[in-house]
Amino acid sequence: MTSSLTQAELAVLQSPLSNDCRVLYLLGLRVGANQATTSSAPIDYKQLLALLNGDNKDDTYQRGRQINSLVKQLEQVGLVALPLELDLEHTINGKTLLLPLLSEPQSDFEQLHTRHSAMTATWTPNKALFEEMASLLGIIDKTFDENEVGEFIAYWLGRPSSVFSEFQWTQKFANNIKRKRLASGYAPTKVVGTQKVKVAAGIEADDNAKKLVEKYAATKKS
Repeated sequence: MTSSLTQAELAVLQSPLSNDCRVLYLLGLRVGANQATTSSAPIDYKQLLALLNGDNKDDTYQRGRQINSLVKQLEQVGLVALPLELDLEHTINGKTLLLPLLSEPQSDFEQLHTRHSAMTATWTPNKALFEEMASLLGIIDKTFDENEVGEFIAYWLGRPSSVFSEFQWTQKFANNIKRKRLASGYAPTKVVGTQKVKVAAGIEADDNAKKLVEKYAATKKS
């Protein structure tokens, strides 16, 4: 049985959003979702295409990438989050998505859904929410610096018509960090699975350094 819409979901669904996105979310993704984990049922392109086309004999929706395009719009408004291993440039058929607004927000974050604003030059992500979203998205390295915040602010300052809640802004920032961690050229790094993670200075020595230390220690003993 599908639970009632949360206030956060209702607020986003009543904002400017295409009806196809609303249908996809309400009837395609939310139905059968796990409220405890906020995971959708596995994506079934064939079923979703039939749902979106309805009785339209022109079959406007014919390909999985059209579904991905709608999912991307849902991601942009915070109704959907992608697990780390997924990206919308490839098929997501058979995969599950995260619906972060499916459950009522914890009291600590509830107020973050009520305030909506455009980006400002002094914006900062909510640290507690960022760490929770990072865990949800599977981000291993949860650190970020002023440059990463500044780049995010600069991008959205150029889009003053974009107005989101504080929850959604931090969620967008977490998604941005996720993309940066997966991007090529992210350094200094080590690889954990498929994810690139900053290496803290002084934590790891390379094999050559270890050999030098061992050689020096052996020389002193002799």
